[in-house]
Amino acid sequence: MSMPFYVAPEQQMKDRADFARKGIARGRSVVVLHYADGILFVAENRSQSLHKVSEIYDRIGFAAVGRFNEFENLRQAGIRYADLRGYSYDRSDVTGRGLANAYAQLLGTIFSAGGEKPYEVEIVVAELGGDAAADQIYRLTYDGSVQDEENFAVMGGSADNIAESVKRGFAPGLDLGAAVRLAVDALAADGGPNATPRELGVDALEVAILDRTRSQPRKFRRIRGERLAALLATDPPTPPS
Repeated sequence: MSMPFYVAPEQQMKDRADFARKGIARGRSVVVLHYADGILFVAENRSQSLHKVSEIYDRIGFAAVGRFNEFENLRQAGIRYADLRGYSYDRSDVTGRGLANAYAQLLGTIFSAGGEKPYEVEIVVAELGGDAAADQIYRLTYDGSVQDEENFAVMGGSADNIAESVKRGFAPGLDLGAAVRLAVDALAADGGPNATPRELGVDALEVAILDRTRSQPRKFRRIRGERLAALLATDPPTPPS
């Protein structure tokens, strides 16, 4: 008869966290950042059918890295939460903060449950405000932790190297073209400043925005094809002082 062995709760949580982090690190990265007229999402994604970036509600976008089936479950749960709250109360009651809190509770419960493996995902919930000061970017990790990011968020792959690259080039008020090129250049140089940058073309990218200048209530818009190619090809302007 085999004897059961004891694992300290601290060690069990550490093992679960290590498992989730390894799964997330295998995913290609996503950059979410503010630009002059809204919030930009740029993901390295060569699939034409599986999206890492999606719309949740009128002014709320979603981005994720990790296991697709797991973050797709989260995306669908977020849409159901937003639709139900908007229908039951008012569309203005659907907020990025509320959605981030709901995701935090769900991810935290899954991470703490002894009988299930933790989700191998990291997600961003971004909400477009009435002006740039009211925009919100929330990054959530596998254990339900929430971080309110100030200017940008990076997830997956070599996130630390990419974040450093974005930080060096970021300035408030970048136009859309400059913001897209900054994010793509950072993704291409994910091996660090001394690594040879990779070439990321239109077919390797998934790009979307929450556009404050759009007149209709739904602000989410995908950018692809010739429009994306034109943004990547434009000579970079001088960042605003």
